[in-house]
Amino acid sequence: MREAGDQPERAPTPGIDFTEEDILEAMRAIPGYLDITPGDFKEVYRLAFQHALERLSRAVTAAEIMTTEVVAVKPDTPVAEVAAAMGRRGVSGVPVVDGENKVVGVISEKDFLTRMGVKDAKNFMSLVAGCLVTKGCVALPIKAALAGDLMSAPAVTVAPDTPLRDIAALLTQKSINRVAVTDPDGRLLGLVSRGDIVKATMGRVAS
Repeated sequence: MREAGDQPERAPTPGIDFTEEDILEAMRAIPGYLDITPGDFKEVYRLAFQHALERLSRAVTAAEIMTTEVVAVKPDTPVAEVAAAMGRRGVSGVPVVDGENKVVGVISEKDFLTRMGVKDAKNFMSLVAGCLVTKGCVALPIKAALAGDLMSAPAVTVAPDTPLRDIAALLTQKSINRVAVTDPDGRLLGLVSRGDIVKATMGRVAS
């Protein structure tokens, strides 16, 4: 019982669709005799919530969360056009596809920075720092380069039925922010970014 003057406890996150299996898994995870008290209920809820998220991460696939309107470039696209396209769409990387729309690589901000000779190339401010300590623009050496010259290859790709959990683990393992979704022949179907994963997870929990 909550005494007068006590702060109300924070309500659990609403909207997640618990299954009987979620509750049973949570109850199995609590050792010994289960005496239902407020503390026990909170623990059951916490474990059930974790189990539900785990279930969702296995059930949701790349095909369900991928962005299908993807900006892609060809290996012979000038890097100036690649940079302009990335700037217009506000993205930090794009897949590189061949004439059959098969993914052959990916080009990101990091690829630009690395090829421009910016040490510890991590972000835009690294570029600014490089410009401030050199004469002229550090981008001049790659002015005539093509996407194929800068891209990272082979590209990291996943199949449409790849679970969200596996995609998240892959992004972390490879230290990348996006992954191309391809058909069995390697043709581009869409793109899954870290942002897509966050939106998908939060949307399903809060809906």
